Amino acid sequence: MYMGLTDKLAVVTGASKGIGLATVRALVGEGATVVAGSRSSSPELEELAGVHSVKVDLSTPDGPQRLVDAAREVGAVEVLVNNVGAVTPRLEGFLAVTEDDWLASLNLTFLAAVRTTRAALPNMLAAGRGSIVNVSSVNAFLADPVVIDYSAAKAALSNFTKALSQELGPRGIRVNSVSPGPVSTALWLGDGGVAATVAQAQGGSPDAVAEAAAGQMATGRFTTPAEVADLVVLLASERAGNVTGSDFLIDGGLVKTL
Repeated sequence: MYMGLTDKLAVVTGASKGIGLATVRALVGEGATVVAGSRSSSPELEELAGVHSVKVDLSTPDGPQRLVDAAREVGAVEVLVNNVGAVTPRLEGFLAVTEDDWLASLNLTFLAAVRTTRAALPNMLAAGRGSIVNVSSVNAFLADPVVIDYSAAKAALSNFTKALSQELGPRGIRVNSVSPGPVSTALWLGDGGVAATVAQAQGGSPDAVAEAAAGQMATGRFTTPAEVADLVVLLASERAGNVTGSDFLIDGGLVKTL
């Protein structure tokens, strides 16, 4: 299927691993040029052709602007994928979540997207076209006290997506989000990830925690990063030319409600 992304310039945040890396791969596969922002790079990212890797801390107030400034040295930004985010399970309860914990979650998981969007918009407004895809989460509406700060940040991101789409739609710029359930990335399955952290607290094994989580999904498995990336690229592309202000679940049937 032709996506209409050939030679377009895309910016992807949190691009060195997981969903971000898979999205960079998918965009490059569609002929796009990608500026990939992340705190540190990775061998998998560096080996991709057509990618300009930028090392930047997107949790800082000026990090997103520096990323977009680097992208403008390549060309005008036409696609933005706000993917960066992080989750830390809080197993000791709400009162153990400190002010610094809240600020760290909001800065990286929500405000990084706000700031990067603000920096990238002038190019899109000048051109009268563009596409923004925000990577949210089922936790935006499946409130979970174990990830209370992450859930709140993702809820803010989903609301931001919807509100911004109403302003920018008449100006030729589409804004959508995807909400994955558990994905087979280090965030869930790596050392220090959700499964390992919960297993350590409960005295079980990370594999057992992951298996229990997968069992809640109709498909019985985690979503792969490539599957999320394919959905992101579709929304970024001309094939979804009249889709804006929408959120798309990719959760293996985890959410049972309408």
